[in-house]
Amino acid sequence: MNFTIYLLITILVLEFHIPDYQPGHLLAALLAQWPLILSYVFSYFYVGTLWLFHHDYFNMLQRIDRNVNMLNLLMLFSITLLDYPMSLVADALTTGNRQDMQTAFIVYDLVALFISATFYFMYAYLHHHQDLKKPGISMAFYAAIKFDPVRSVTIYGLAIVATFWSVWLGAILLAGGIIFHFLAYLRMSRQLEQAKGGTA
Repeated sequence: MNFTIYLLITILVLEFHIPDYQPGHLLAALLAQWPLILSYVFSYFYVGTLWLFHHDYFNMLQRIDRNVNMLNLLMLFSITLLDYPMSLVADALTTGNRQDMQTAFIVYDLVALFISATFYFMYAYLHHHQDLKKPGISMAFYAAIKFDPVRSVTIYGLAIVATFWSVWLGAILLAGGIIFHFLAYLRMSRQLEQAKGGTA
């Protein structure tokens, strides 16, 4: 996962280009790139949070089978898609066209929803294959976190619906979904520490 995350972040950074500007107006040209910078910051925060999830979750496994590898491949594929909607959102915010922003945010929502769905598939599979986990992790850990991907799918689904009525409400829900991932990660970390003290 480390290599994939580094590669994706590198791809995200490659979206930055030196803007066209007249001599003496570089600052104004840089400030005009705020949609790209904002999109990058959110996408970086999102990818970083997904890495934290992946790192901690896989560290509790003592064995990985073929199906886990296949699900992991699907999960990584979904994450690599983030560069495209990030670019769409940045471009749409730059032009300020409502219909384009609506389309860009919905595409981002769909990719985020897909990512959350892959996490749900992974959670569900490992929940039913307890032999793959380390013996020190209790069942309570799985029970506490198994619906987090469903909650995030719901948030992104609501964001898609809301975007048809209000682009900015949809954008707030999209940002809320990304923030929810981070809060869910913090919750998962606490649950993991508690689970280590439980019975296998």
